[in-house]
Amino acid sequence: MSSSFSAAGHFSGEFDEAALQEWAKQLRAQLPAQNVSLGLIFISPTFFPHASQVLEVLRLSAQIPILAGCSSQGLIYSGFEIEENPGIVLALYSLPGVELHGVHISQSQVEEAEAKGFWQHQTGIDPSRTNGWLTFLDPFSMDSEAWLKTWNRDFNELPVLGGLASGNFREQVTQLYLNGEVYQEGGVALSVGGAVELRGVTCQGCTPIGETWTLTKVEENVIHTIGNRPAYKVLAETFNELAPDDQRHAQGNLLIGLAMDEYVEEFHRGDFLIRNLLRADSSSGSLAIGALPRPGQTVQFQLRSARAANEDMQELLTRAKQRLGSAKVYGGCLCSCNGRGQGLFGRPNHDAGMVQSVLGPIGLAGFFCNGEIGPVGKRNFLHGYTASLALFVEKLAT
Repeated sequence: MSSSFSAAGHFSGEFDEAALQEWAKQLRAQLPAQNVSLGLIFISPTFFPHASQVLEVLRLSAQIPILAGCSSQGLIYSGFEIEENPGIVLALYSLPGVELHGVHISQSQVEEAEAKGFWQHQTGIDPSRTNGWLTFLDPFSMDSEAWLKTWNRDFNELPVLGGLASGNFREQVTQLYLNGEVYQEGGVALSVGGAVELRGVTCQGCTPIGETWTLTKVEENVIHTIGNRPAYKVLAETFNELAPDDQRHAQGNLLIGLAMDEYVEEFHRGDFLIRNLLRADSSSGSLAIGALPRPGQTVQFQLRSARAANEDMQELLTRAKQRLGSAKVYGGCLCSCNGRGQGLFGRPNHDAGMVQSVLGPIGLAGFFCNGEIGPVGKRNFLHGYTASLALFVEKLAT
């Protein structure tokens, strides 16, 4: 599928240089009047031995100045999700007035990134010169949480979107791509600046249940009291108030949402960072969660299900479309958890199809992730069971 500014395609054959050349030229021909600014590429592990050749062939044949991406066992293009024997997905984007800069980052850099401004120096990018980052990381060699913490510090409030690659799980090998280089460790980060913004839609796949509450006693990741009542009791009452069908779905699918902005008058989907309930202790009345909440923070319990994920994505995409106003959407990159797809929804193409139905037609490429990166409020987080959508959007004059 193509729009006037982007085109995405899927190559399903075995490695064949001539066939790849022809495929790339045909994809490039879908943007005849536009210069290509960026290519995003996602490759399945069957192509690992030929990855360098694939990158070079496609860069030359489609005239791509900057090419970035990673490997995955499931790929996304246009409105389609290919979860078995996926091959190669390539998207080409024409981004008027964009300033792009790609860098490879390593775990050794993450371990050195204690001083403020470290990443600005390493990337050569001042926060004033970028509108956001698109990132692809190796989950086996990279401490993603530590990296994101220091990256957030140095590029404060700028959106970071993307995901963790997948590949050969038995050997714990993935690949990351930047121009003609193939990396098996670290991460690839792409700065999007100039006249193009990077807008994020982070769909965490949950629906809020019960009331919003205030945390009143917290110790590290353990919540002792909510609204001055035992946290476990508040959770039990919330569960008991669910409809019987929702109670059945809630087994193993109850989570907690932490409000990211306490100044919101009324909380909605997208205002909460969703995290797992790790332990619920009826004897002590406490809850352990997969985050470090703070006393006074607003929380709301959440229910994860296929229906909730569908409602969540529909509402957040619709809201994103309204916020876009008259700005052009040049294309997008969709990073969807490998726990979504047909396994969750019972049918193919859910996330990609919904993006196209609400925002399309747009050139869209992406992959199924081992973890997703996206903003909630003004900070960026590592997520699970999430669809993280990065949109290349016209930056309007203010």
